[in-house]
Amino acid sequence: MTAVRRDVPRALSVGGVARTTRIALGRVGYEVRAYFRQHDQVFFTFLFPVLLLGIFASVFETMTFPDGRGGETEIAAAEYYLPAMLAAGILLSGVQNLGVDLALARTNGTLKRLAGTPMPPVAFLIGKLGQAFVTGLAQAIVLVAVGVLVFGVVLPTSVRAWTTFAWVFVLGTVTSALLGIALSRLPRTGRSATAVIIPIVLVVQFGSGIFIQFSQLPEWMQQASQALPVSWMALGMRAALLPDSYRTLEVGGTWNLEGVALVLGIWFVVGLVAVRLTFRWIRRT
Repeated sequence: MTAVRRDVPRALSVGGVARTTRIALGRVGYEVRAYFRQHDQVFFTFLFPVLLLGIFASVFETMTFPDGRGGETEIAAAEYYLPAMLAAGILLSGVQNLGVDLALARTNGTLKRLAGTPMPPVAFLIGKLGQAFVTGLAQAIVLVAVGVLVFGVVLPTSVRAWTTFAWVFVLGTVTSALLGIALSRLPRTGRSATAVIIPIVLVVQFGSGIFIQFSQLPEWMQQASQALPVSWMALGMRAALLPDSYRTLEVGGTWNLEGVALVLGIWFVVGLVAVRLTFRWIRRT
């Protein structure tokens, strides 16, 4: 039975690195093209956060928060929900999209056929990571464009804010993609993939303050969400895009970017180890 660990040494040899890189880059292009050809999948994982941003911005218009000095301050709903939708998009592109895709590929024989080709598993996985990154970046660009052009969201202009956005996006995307690949082992069949993975993704989003203001979640839910990566991705995005005064609404009254990097880094390692131990071309029975 072909497994990741059997092909890794060959892929890491001097000649193998160049060959694996070449195959992986070609695989990224293939995965991206295949993704955008599936119109229903594009709608639910690519445009869904855009539609939610439009709904929240239209329904709530403005949101009021305590300013920490005994008064209140207002912010446009679109401005507040844009960071949350960016985090949701990362989760959908990585965990949901790759989780369902790989579960289906394992059931319909796609992975079994790839096992008979010279493609190293490492190149295949890099292709999937590349797909999540490219589609997630395109989704983020669309979200930001809609927020600015349609709802008048004011973006930060500081280099520090966009540097924060960049590293949270990259680390969050790679972590989500690894977790999605690992989670694809959970469904027993391709038919059950959406029924198993989508509810998990929805529950995680609700519990992490994606659809509801994080400060309005019950205290126990806020504490529980601290163990979930999407909660920290949303926090990092809020730190990058919201005015600095809104940090008083967060746990501890700070953006806690050190915590964002630490928790996402831990989940990155967890996902990497899980993929290393569980990925197989063929499911064991």
